[in-house]
Amino acid sequence: MLARLFAIVFSSGFLFAQTPDQVLIVVNQSSPVSRQIAEYYRQQRHIPPANVCALKVTADERIDRAVFNTQVVKPITDCLKTRHLEEKILYIVTTLGVPLAVKGVEAKDGDYASVDSELTLLYSDMKKGPHPLKGPLANPFYQQRDIPFSHPRYPIYLVTRLAGYDFQDVKAMIDKALVAKNRGKFVIDLRSDDDEPGNDWLRTAAILLPKDRVYLEESKAVVTNQKDVIGFASWGSNDSNRTQRTVGFQWLPGAIMTEFVSTNARTFQRPPATWTIGPWSDHSRWFNGGPQTLTADYIHEGVTGASGHTDEPYLGMCPRPDYLLPAYYSGRNLAESYYLAIPALSWQNVVIGDPLCSLGKP
Repeated sequence: MLARLFAIVFSSGFLFAQTPDQVLIVVNQSSPVSRQIAEYYRQQRHIPPANVCALKVTADERIDRAVFNTQVVKPITDCLKTRHLEEKILYIVTTLGVPLAVKGVEAKDGDYASVDSELTLLYSDMKKGPHPLKGPLANPFYQQRDIPFSHPRYPIYLVTRLAGYDFQDVKAMIDKALVAKNRGKFVIDLRSDDDEPGNDWLRTAAILLPKDRVYLEESKAVVTNQKDVIGFASWGSNDSNRTQRTVGFQWLPGAIMTEFVSTNARTFQRPPATWTIGPWSDHSRWFNGGPQTLTADYIHEGVTGASGHTDEPYLGMCPRPDYLLPAYYSGRNLAESYYLAIPALSWQNVVIGDPLCSLGKP
C-alpha cells in the first residue's frame, strides 16, 4: 500500500504552478504593520493592485462574530464581487494586524474558529449561503495529492497568513519564499512514549520521503541544532521530553514546519526573552493563555512556512505530516501542501507563509 502511495505522489510528474494574479491580499488599514507587510508582499510577488482588499477593523487578535461578519467578511466579499474576482482568486493572504480568531463557544461542536479557517469557506458562502458554524466542517481538498487546486471543483479559498513577531520576521519569510530550492533534509521527531495515530503519521511521512533526505528520531531524545533543514514535523511542547522553547535549527529558504500542538498560534505577540515552555500545571510558564510552543518562534528562527492553532483542534484536525511533507517535497506550493493535509475547515487551523512558495521539482 505504501509503495503504491509513493508511486502516486512522486511519479505523476505534476507541478501545479499558480500565478500572482490569483492571490488576494487582505490588509487592515488600522494596523501600520499590516499595511507595511501587504505593500512589501505585493511588490515582491508583483500582485496586481486590484487584488488588495482593505479592511478597517480592530487590530485585536480575537474578535466577536458580529465584528468578523461586518468588518472582515463583508468587505472581503465586496472586494471579490465588485472586482469580479470570485473565480480567479484561489488564495487569500491575511497579514499581521488582521484579527486572528473569532470568539465563541469553545467545544468540539463549538462555533469558535480562526479567522483564516473561516475565510476558506467564503467561496461556498457566496455561492450557497452561510455555512454551519458548529464544529469543524470537512475540507473538500483534504488528501487531494495529485489533483490541481481549482474552482469550482474545490469550492473554497486557500487562506494563508503573513505574520510573525514584527515586520522584519515577515519580510525575511517573504524573501526566503522567493529563493526556495528543493534541497536539505526533513527532520521528523516522534514522541517515544506514545502509541497515538500521530506517531504513525510521522513514520509514514518518513517512509514517503527519500530515505537519504530524512532524519527520523524515534527515541526519547528531542532533536535540536540541526543544519540544512527544509521540513520539520514533531509533537512540539506536547513531547514531555522537550523543555526548551526553540529547536535551534538552521533553516533553508523554503523550510516548513508542523507540530501536534493545540495553541501554538494563540498569539503573535512577542513573549519576554526569559519565557520558555512548560506543563499546563505550571502557570508561571503561561504566556497569552498557555505554556505551549509558539508558531511565531519558528518564524523568528527562520522557517518560511508554518502551521498552528488558535485553540484546541484535537489531534485528528491537525495537519497530517504524511500528506504535507511529501506534497511539498514533490513540488506542490505551500498553500496547497498544507491544505491537502488539513482535514477540516471552519476550525482552529492557521497556515503561515506565502501561498505561492514552492521548492520546485525534486
